[in-house]
Amino acid sequence: MARYLALDVGDRRIGLAVGDRGGGVARTLPTLRRRGTVRDVQAIGETARREEVTALLIGLPLTLRGDEGPQATRVRRFAEACAALGLPVELHDERFTTAEAIRRGARDDDAGAAAILLEEFLQR
Repeated sequence: MARYLALDVGDRRIGLAVGDRGGGVARTLPTLRRRGTVRDVQAIGETARREEVTALLIGLPLTLRGDEGPQATRVRRFAEACAALGLPVELHDERFTTAEAIRRGARDDDAGAAAILLEEFLQR
C-alpha cells in the first residue's frame, strides 16, 4: 500500500503530513524551516525513512486561474531535487489548502495545508 509524505513547500517553511491510501486520513508532522535545498532535501529524506513512506506528494501552487506562476516554477525545481531521494514524486494542485487549514483552526497552517493536500489526493 502506498504511504505518502506530503509537502507544502514555501519560501520559508515546508509543511509536512503523512498518510496512506488505506486510511485516507493525514497526520501532520512538525514543519521544517527552510535551510537551503540540499539541507531541506536531506531533512525530508530522513523524515521519509523514519515514516516509512513510499512516495512524496508535493503541492503545486497554481494561480486562481489554474496557471503556473513563479512559485510553481520554484516548487517544480524543488521537486526535481527531491527525486534524488529515490522515491516517486507526484505534484498535486494545492490551491486553497492554506485557507482551508486556517478555516479548520490548524495549529500549524503549513502542516495543516500539507494534511489537506494529502487528504484531497487520497480521496480522489
